[in-house]
Amino acid sequence: MKLYAALVDDAGLFPPSSLHMTEALARNRRDLEHGHEVLTHRFLCPASRLDRLRGSGYRPRRIGLIADTDELPDFGDLPVDYVETRLPPDSTVEELAARLGLPSGVRLFAEVPAHKAAGDVPPGTGLKVRCGGASAEEFPPAEHLAQFIKSCADTGIPFKATAGLHHAVRHFDPSLGVDRHGFLNLLLAVCEAVEGRDPTHVLRTTDVTRLVHMARAVSDETAERARRLLVSYGSCNTTAPLDDLRALGLIEEGTR
Repeated sequence: MKLYAALVDDAGLFPPSSLHMTEALARNRRDLEHGHEVLTHRFLCPASRLDRLRGSGYRPRRIGLIADTDELPDFGDLPVDYVETRLPPDSTVEELAARLGLPSGVRLFAEVPAHKAAGDVPPGTGLKVRCGGASAEEFPPAEHLAQFIKSCADTGIPFKATAGLHHAVRHFDPSLGVDRHGFLNLLLAVCEAVEGRDPTHVLRTTDVTRLVHMARAVSDETAERARRLLVSYGSCNTTAPLDDLRALGLIEEGTR
């Protein structure tokens, strides 16, 4: 279970689910009550909708703030622990962190393109990589994603992933005409990278049997190292990851 613990952030407000705030928070509360170990129960919320969350009457256990405004709102006493924002093209992560001046206990994740080096990253800060989107162009090639993972493994920079990771295993999406990355592929690619191997082939494979065999062979030590690197990924659906892992026999059927 170490490999999958606290893997999935709740991105119910974001496409394609795009839940209403009330629906998204109700689902987050149900998930928290069930307490599944694969879920972080971190509620990802755009900065522009933080006031709506504040007035809802329900407070998630954790909040990841997605910066979609020029200035970040005052968190007040809300349990914001992550801020995620795109790195401006003319800025370094260090400059972005200094400009935001986040309070102690709030961690910055700067989104960068998979194929571009991020430069120096201050301690306590991480990166974020986009694995898909609404168009085929938003899905990075396996080679670019592998390059990003290897760079993070070589430098010890933690990262989060977002978008496109709807299922465990890589598969073709006929509506977009593109191969979607699988979250299990991504997770095992990180395991390969921390052990000094090229992660590209794992990102590319659609061989379910091979992926399950690899997942079951991951040692606790490698799982811990991999998860220090891959912090979590955002999913608009918090049920599908659990269903996929159960169907593959990687977590127990009745686990709650």
